[in-house]
Amino acid sequence: MGLSFLAAGADGTGVNPLVALAYLASGVFFILALRGLSSPATSRRGNRFGMIGMLIAVGTTLITHDIANILEIAVAILIGGLIGFTIARKIAMTQMPELVAAFHSLVGLAAVLVGWAAYLNPGAFGLLVDGGISAVSKVEMGLGIAIGAITFSGSVIAFAKLSGKMSGAAILLPARHVINLGTLAAIIVLTALFAMAAPAETFPLIAGLTVLAFIIGFLLIIPIGGADMPVVVSMLNSYSGWAAAAMGFTLGNTAMIITGALVGSSGAILSYIMCRAMNRSFISVIAGGFGAEASAGGGAAIEQRPFKQGSAADAAFMLEQAEKVIIIPGYGMAVAQAQHALREMTDVLEEKGVEVKFAIHPVAGRMPGHMNVLLAEANVSYDKVFELEDINSEFAQADVAFIIGANDVVNPAAKTDKSSPIYGMPVFDVDKAKQVFFIKRSMGGVGYAGVDNDVFYMDQTMMLLSDAKKMVEEIVKSMD
Repeated sequence: MGLSFLAAGADGTGVNPLVALAYLASGVFFILALRGLSSPATSRRGNRFGMIGMLIAVGTTLITHDIANILEIAVAILIGGLIGFTIARKIAMTQMPELVAAFHSLVGLAAVLVGWAAYLNPGAFGLLVDGGISAVSKVEMGLGIAIGAITFSGSVIAFAKLSGKMSGAAILLPARHVINLGTLAAIIVLTALFAMAAPAETFPLIAGLTVLAFIIGFLLIIPIGGADMPVVVSMLNSYSGWAAAAMGFTLGNTAMIITGALVGSSGAILSYIMCRAMNRSFISVIAGGFGAEASAGGGAAIEQRPFKQGSAADAAFMLEQAEKVIIIPGYGMAVAQAQHALREMTDVLEEKGVEVKFAIHPVAGRMPGHMNVLLAEANVSYDKVFELEDINSEFAQADVAFIIGANDVVNPAAKTDKSSPIYGMPVFDVDKAKQVFFIKRSMGGVGYAGVDNDVFYMDQTMMLLSDAKKMVEEIVKSMD
């Protein structure tokens, strides 16, 4: 939904019933967009509904308001549209998580700028009451600016971690919990003082809460490790929605309130789903994240243990002999862009009478639904893709568990090792399959949680050490 809910301007008092009806219609289309985006099969239709809703919201605003310079606004829309179109055409699917984080940062920054514009020129936004801004409006304004600033700075850190511009490991500051709680308390106090202060005394208060909100956004995301990034992405999406909703109340804009509330609530629900998938509480994610302890200690050395290494020809022979194969993709597949080769391998196996299914963990990849999108891009049929709770019981009947680029989501330490940072997270029972193929670049790397994986060393596991795309292509050639 991104910047859409900030594009529509204030609708004033909303006296005109046609304006209210138009904003209501845009809200309905946004609801239909969210419903469509809930499934890969209907995602294109959902995107179209979102575009229609945005067109109605922007068009209604431009038609019903006195615009100082419509040409400048048209040029700005054109430039923004061209930038968005260019990015959408060129961006790789592996870069989608950091793109989403970058867009969230823009949403947050837009909320901050709108809030400051309303503060500096309240008359233009219809906020003047008896020569000043009402206390209620100042609370809404302060909350919108604070949430927007947190969204901006937090999204910048998320973007840097997802894009590899900074380490994905948890960066732990001394007394971080005390610092974070103190900063949040200071923001709340400054917001309250801002609401009660006389007009001449408000500037240092709103400036102070803005600066502190930018700071706390950085502080909240820096200590979160890469394994919790799916939760972070959905959490920041929720923040951006609440920031827009707060600005909507300030500006009296129905479209912003409706759409901001939709984005905020859907992001919060998605965050809950992600946390439940990892058997973790939202607070525990914000407090540190997977890998925090390992990062603090510099990471434990990986024990050198014997393992079996195989070739593409070995894997091809055993796959052809199998009756049932379950493929578990992870972020490594995305990095190697191996989804198309994997689809080709699936087609070859099915032609030979092998049943092939895909198992998707809710937190696989770097954002919710990352693997589903990649498989959809490669035209893998939706009826072959299953979530953890729907397919986990089938590994005991599978001849082959084919792991490509996944790690933490198949680590049995989550079930057996109480000292592991991923203990309690539901994982795939790949150890119950008759044979396990594990594609990995090398034995030196570990998952985002920073822990070794016992699956590497199981008797039925054969490690296929290579680039994921190259290995799958070689397997396909060996099956011809």
